[in-house]
Amino acid sequence: MTDILFTPVRLNERLTLKNRILMAPLTRCMADEALVPTQQMVDYYARRADAGLIISEATIIRADGQGYPNTPGIFTQAQIAGWRKVTDAVHEKDGKIFAQLWHTGRVAHPHFWGGDEVIAPSAVGVDGTVPRMRELSYLVPRAATAAEIAQLVEDYAKAAENAIEAGFDGVEIHGANGYLIDEFLHYETNKRDDEFGGSPENMVRFPLQVVDAVIARIGAERTALRVSPAAYFNIEPDTRDRAVFDLLLTKLDERELAYLHGGIFDDSVHYDYLDGKVSEYLRRHSRHTLVGVGGYTAEAAADAISEDKFELIAIGRPFIANHDYVVRVREGKETKPYSDELLPVLY
Repeated sequence: MTDILFTPVRLNERLTLKNRILMAPLTRCMADEALVPTQQMVDYYARRADAGLIISEATIIRADGQGYPNTPGIFTQAQIAGWRKVTDAVHEKDGKIFAQLWHTGRVAHPHFWGGDEVIAPSAVGVDGTVPRMRELSYLVPRAATAAEIAQLVEDYAKAAENAIEAGFDGVEIHGANGYLIDEFLHYETNKRDDEFGGSPENMVRFPLQVVDAVIARIGAERTALRVSPAAYFNIEPDTRDRAVFDLLLTKLDERELAYLHGGIFDDSVHYDYLDGKVSEYLRRHSRHTLVGVGGYTAEAAADAISEDKFELIAIGRPFIANHDYVVRVREGKETKPYSDELLPVLY
């Protein structure tokens, strides 16, 4: 039933994956106070090296990108060295690992870096409080200037360069889930009237600049992207968003990528303005190798891959509960159920 999951996949001349099961990026908030990966993190990732590819937990590109406690960074030498221990441990077990590059945008909080403001595409706040730190309420961000946007592009490229120095096999640009890049792509969070807002052509400008800068710095074969055509997390949907993502995917098809990863918690949800599920929309509009995600069992993922809905499957919470998830699926063994009680410990 799941044999197709264990066939190798050639992404490009540089990268071939030993199987189709990816470990999805999973925010665990377990870095030290300097946002350096710990020995526990080294062991945690190494135990999961049977995956065809590990996508690291979201990793912030610079200090003001932080929106959760103890999320790792990749902008200091100590952080790079800490990640090097992780990647070495994964490679010693014949695994591959990408770094997911992250700036949280309007859900960042200056508590973490001692600042006094947050930048985002527009001065549109989000209601609520910081996860795990409920005493911190979100601020209304300041709209980034054009010069600050240019600096962000450079900072993404530098973070990608740092990731390669840290031994990662590539990077996944986090352009999904209501964070900075995604905020430029939705009308609810992008109210700009300059060259970065107001039309699909302008709204895709910054995301494409980031993609192009990262490709120029580390190569297209080591560059991937995660996107959220459906505004399902921290952003209200707008039917006009469809035109933005239609254009974004058209422009991405003019570029090479290692893969394109859908951002969704539940891929069974039908979105009228996308004419279906997120994975179906991406399949219709992208030529790239696609990563499916969103509540799939191994059996359902195998069926979807067999039906050419996507080529790879990213598995999230089951990997938290089962460090040997790949072996269990291959051998037909039952997997342990996930529960929130597992979150405080890197097992």
